[in-house]
Amino acid sequence: MSIAQDLNTVLETAGQSLARLDVLAEHIPVEWIEAAATLAEQASIRRRRLPSDLVLWLVVGMAFFRGEPIAEVARRLNICSKGLANEVLLANSALSKARQRLGKEPASWLFQQCANVWGYERYPKDHWHELQVFAVDGALFRTQETPQLRDHFGAGNTSSERQTPYPVLRLVALMNVRSHVLANAAISPYRRGEIPLAAEFVEAIPAHSVTLLDKGFFSADLLLNIQNGAANRHWLIPERKGLVSTELLRYGDGDRLLQMRVSPQARKKNPTLPEHWQVRAVTYEIQGKEKTVFTSLPSEQFSAEQVATLYHERWEIELGFRDIKSSMQDNALTLRSKTVDLVYQELWGLLLGYNVVRREASQAAVAHQRAPCEISFKFACQFIASHLVVMAAVLSPSHTPRRLKELRGSIGTLFIKKCPRPSRPRAVKMSKTRYPVDRNAAPLK
Repeated sequence: MSIAQDLNTVLETAGQSLARLDVLAEHIPVEWIEAAATLAEQASIRRRRLPSDLVLWLVVGMAFFRGEPIAEVARRLNICSKGLANEVLLANSALSKARQRLGKEPASWLFQQCANVWGYERYPKDHWHELQVFAVDGALFRTQETPQLRDHFGAGNTSSERQTPYPVLRLVALMNVRSHVLANAAISPYRRGEIPLAAEFVEAIPAHSVTLLDKGFFSADLLLNIQNGAANRHWLIPERKGLVSTELLRYGDGDRLLQMRVSPQARKKNPTLPEHWQVRAVTYEIQGKEKTVFTSLPSEQFSAEQVATLYHERWEIELGFRDIKSSMQDNALTLRSKTVDLVYQELWGLLLGYNVVRREASQAAVAHQRAPCEISFKFACQFIASHLVVMAAVLSPSHTPRRLKELRGSIGTLFIKKCPRPSRPRAVKMSKTRYPVDRNAAPLK
């Protein structure tokens, strides 16, 4: 008997039936939840009022209700003792201890399991000349200000050599550009760079694909690993200024084959790297300025204009990060957790919740014969969050498939018209506070 059936049996003894675990089972099979729950750091033989499988649902639910206390999230999703025979609400401390027992591994494993399936799915017309399009980029998240979090995650430095006001952790993600689903991700303290994090999952990029990267990922080791790791696997990245190169061949105006020397430092780290490597350089003009991108896409199959146009899609991963921080986190200054493991757990749950919305939107788009990226993420997220509350109410499990079908049909009304992105020059963001934190400063008296 499944966990959902066990729980419904308990609830039926009180004259009620709950379809909560069926709500997202359309995407997250119960078997995956059970497997993730076995990874809990503190296993328990006895059946607690908040077992690991229910706490996992709570962690995912936290991603949809950032402005609500965790106890309210549990109440909204009916992840509590209310409705059982004793009708006793769980204390806030019980929710915190349950999350601590769960640890970070189950949420991380569940995200990776879902991402490995959802992130590489193909949708009609989601390819670019028979190639799947992916993007790699990084984002930073602030945490609460505690000595433990600052010691673990670290922070950047300001111009006055003082540390930034809040501890910072780094996320590097691989996104399916056309569906906006995250196919992989790595999280670490701030001090670890983006390139080592990206190197953890580039092997998972499938064959017959092209990966778009920001210029901060320029590395012969990383790019050659993408290029040589699988058949017909390519990359595209902006030119790095100041590189010394030799022109070997000119394909046409603004289209050249260059040869560059691999740095001794890179070859020392990876002795298998060649002394020289070749890249295709495509130069084009946009708004009166010349831009150059490097790529491994062959000139025989892809024109310079096609390459230049494709790179503009790299912005889609920036939009994905905006959706996470703005639409799901409500532009919150920091994550809500206050211990190291719970910070990791919260962020993995946030990424999983984001993927749930994106996959549901993608499925709705296919049903309406539209592109997945044409659905407004903000409204889809709000719509799904409101339906989670409704579905977590007292409903018969037999009603769940019908409600999911209605939900998907309703999401189809949230399509947006794609417009050209307005030109906004990059600018340094304002600090959240004008008083950076100095760890060595004397305490106030």
